[in-house]
Amino acid sequence: MVNSSQTKEYADRLVRLQQSPWKRLLDVQAPYRWNLKRLKPGKTLDIGCGIGRNLINLSQGVGIDPNTRAIEVARSFGLTAYTPEDFENSPDYQQEFYDSLLLAHVAEHIGLDSTISLIGRYLNLLKFNGKLIIITPQEAGYQSDVTHTEFIDFDKLSTINKALGLLESRRYSFPFPRIFGKLFRYNEFVFVSRKMA
Repeated sequence: MVNSSQTKEYADRLVRLQQSPWKRLLDVQAPYRWNLKRLKPGKTLDIGCGIGRNLINLSQGVGIDPNTRAIEVARSFGLTAYTPEDFENSPDYQQEFYDSLLLAHVAEHIGLDSTISLIGRYLNLLKFNGKLIIITPQEAGYQSDVTHTEFIDFDKLSTINKALGLLESRRYSFPFPRIFGKLFRYNEFVFVSRKMA
């Protein structure tokens, strides 16, 4: 069964949401851009990049996503993006090449065990002392999308981190304190860890 986040319709929905006039007028992505940049991700592999919303804000980013329509859209923005199969045969697939791996708004679509497997597939591309940055929605955001299959909170993010043998360096709620997660749709869990072996 194909996850509905991998369909053309899902990618087109992301485009429509991003091009919403009120979102563009208010630049609602500004705080999230700032948050990503302050983490200093460096050369980043954006796993599950979608149409490139985060990728476009990375100064050195490469994206991968199984949704072929999303990759087409990301490339139309001039971004470097691949399907997983194409990525493995590209010059951007190199051992210990990336300063960071970014998994933003992906884990809730595929669940805990699949997230561990997915990150494990690319962990060898992360440099020693490189960062794994995982971002997931809190309750209100989780409930806003029917393709979300598992709520991934700090406890589950810690489980992912331990399963991968990484060292946690930071966790926080953004942009508002954790208490707002049940009310504000765009509040996120942010979890950062490092590869020390």
